[in-house]
Amino acid sequence: MGDDAEHSTVVSLPLHVVLYPVLDEVQKKDAAAAQTLRAAFNKAERENPGLTQEVIMGVLRGQGSDVNLVESLLRMSADDCEEYSLHRPEREFVRLNDRARTLKQILSKIPDEINDRSKFLQTIKDIASAIKELLDAVNEVFKSQQSLHIQGHKKQLEYQKKEFVKHSKHFSDTLKGYFKDGREVSVFQSANRLIHQTNVILLTFKNIVGRA
Repeated sequence: MGDDAEHSTVVSLPLHVVLYPVLDEVQKKDAAAAQTLRAAFNKAERENPGLTQEVIMGVLRGQGSDVNLVESLLRMSADDCEEYSLHRPEREFVRLNDRARTLKQILSKIPDEINDRSKFLQTIKDIASAIKELLDAVNEVFKSQQSLHIQGHKKQLEYQKKEFVKHSKHFSDTLKGYFKDGREVSVFQSANRLIHQTNVILLTFKNIVGRA
């Protein structure tokens, strides 16, 4: 059990969309070193959530870079990430995977559209629809729980669903605040948290049902 926990995937966008691609390049020259670093960062991120982002921000500050990591992560969140992809043939899981990808793709457009009011308002409507469709997809999987052997994990899945709903409401509240104070970074941060919860749902299902 402890060994499985140590090697299981942790949910972290900075780890998977920023650091892992770098390690993929390292692996071409030194596979053993890349695998060691990958395991070490995965373990460190699990024990200290947010550590990878702090490391990356520290490197950027050290180089005098003015890159906005929060905004950059949001833009990159639309990229397909193997760690959060379901590989089940059942229709319910294919739909869940597609709905999650759609939501993340729409959220990733926020930095480009937030300063165009008409486009941003349409994006907000699209996000609301995508959230509803993702929840519908989760419920559809729940209905198939007996045949898919997830009944024993229903409490865990219900908890993750509630967390997703909570962050969806927080995102909505953040948008209301944005139209009053104009703080873009708050919207980016809230969108990233919603993406994080989306990935948590995907990874939870993936860990429970495994791969086809």
